[in-house]
Amino acid sequence: MSEHQWNAVEGYFAPLLAPHDDVLVAALRASDAAGLPKIAVSPTEGKLLHLLAQTQGARRILELGTLGGYSTIWLGRALPADGRLVSVEADATHAEVARANLDRAGLSGVAEVRVGPALDTLATLVADGTEPFDLVFIDADKPNNPHYLEWALRLTRPGSLIICDNVVRGGKVADAASAEPAIQGTRRCLEMMAEHPRLSATAIQTVGSKGYDGFALARVVA
Repeated sequence: MSEHQWNAVEGYFAPLLAPHDDVLVAALRASDAAGLPKIAVSPTEGKLLHLLAQTQGARRILELGTLGGYSTIWLGRALPADGRLVSVEADATHAEVARANLDRAGLSGVAEVRVGPALDTLATLVADGTEPFDLVFIDADKPNNPHYLEWALRLTRPGSLIICDNVVRGGKVADAASAEPAIQGTRRCLEMMAEHPRLSATAIQTVGSKGYDGFALARVVA
């Protein structure tokens, strides 16, 4: 199996199951034009997020790492008309692009982008007594993943889902001796998911246009 074959399969899956969408394409183009890194989720992963949110019956979603709002649109479209999505982005330029993309998608009344360090924003949400979220998507700086998971547990309820993206790191996650902060942060997050009495979790490896990576999925059980 080669990367060429991975991409060929995704080239078949994506137009079939996550077909061309003018709003989503425009979001990616606007992100590219603004010089944002090309690290948005793939169309098929975006569709997976959308389906998970729908299956969950999510009314409230928290996203850590907005980038240009591509995944935010997928998640926001899964919400009912009275739903709410809070997306946290550290970079003001990224947030500006995302807000324009969400407005174009007709989601500005549902999705809110908060700018600032995620740990500060999460602390504010807890301090404000924010209503629990039904789904949390963690896709921000990887060294802080353990801290994001801790805060996510304070902002969810039994039955909520927590998704942590990019946990395979091209296979490097298996290297316990790695000194890379992203690897150590990811490993600790996975270990917390495995050990925490309030969580039941798994992790899945993926291949495709984003290379070799994967995501972790945890359900809050208590």
